[in-house]
Amino acid sequence: MNRLRYSVSLSYEVMDPMADFLLNIEAARTSRQVVVAEQLTFPPSIQTTHYTDPVLCNRLLRMRAPKGRLAIRYEGVVDIDHRLDDSDQLSEVPVTELPFDVWHYLAPSRYCESDRLMEFAMREFGGMQRGYARVYAIREWVRNHVRFLSRSTNECTSAVDTIVERTGVCRDFAHLMIGICRALSIPARMSSSLDYGADPTMGAPDFHAVVEVYLSHRWYLLDPSGISIPTGLLRIGTGRDAADIPFAGRCCINRI
Repeated sequence: MNRLRYSVSLSYEVMDPMADFLLNIEAARTSRQVVVAEQLTFPPSIQTTHYTDPVLCNRLLRMRAPKGRLAIRYEGVVDIDHRLDDSDQLSEVPVTELPFDVWHYLAPSRYCESDRLMEFAMREFGGMQRGYARVYAIREWVRNHVRFLSRSTNECTSAVDTIVERTGVCRDFAHLMIGICRALSIPARMSSSLDYGADPTMGAPDFHAVVEVYLSHRWYLLDPSGISIPTGLLRIGTGRDAADIPFAGRCCINRI
């Protein structure tokens, strides 16, 4: 089990008389992730509404802020107990046996155009043995064929753009792996995390995008960019792609 302490500091300048915010920065509470302590700080005059998705466990914070500077800070201490299984025993689940709430992670989405990646996916991975070995091969292909380059892409960059340009940041690695998996009828989705263990020369600690793949009727986390320590992957938000769980800002991470 790993215990991580992290903090997120967000600062905005509200230009309009009122502005609405919807944030997903609090650590998710799951069977494998326990929030030991946390503190959320924001101006006392601002009213907030909290909501937790009953399926994905995403914790959303909604607020309306007046014109001027808005500072928000979240601090959390989280125990993470990742499930470790024998990868040789992990198999792909036939589409006819997938739970209905997993089906939509097979479909193309805003940043993961799996329909446009199908020909490539079948050519590169269609003949491989199904299961974790094929998913691992997809992860390794993305890691070895895409170069990590900060600020090389923007909010419009999709998986198809990444496979053409071969450069990107963590979310681009994640989108491409997700798109290829879906093109092969392997459910895949994105999770927002933290880049715990990343090379300090890459800059200050930051939010991080990783992939969840559905194998043997469970979701498993993988990091196609390879910049973080797998056992330190902390779950914040989960969605189809970055359109569901966008992130921006800086954070601080420490292992306790």
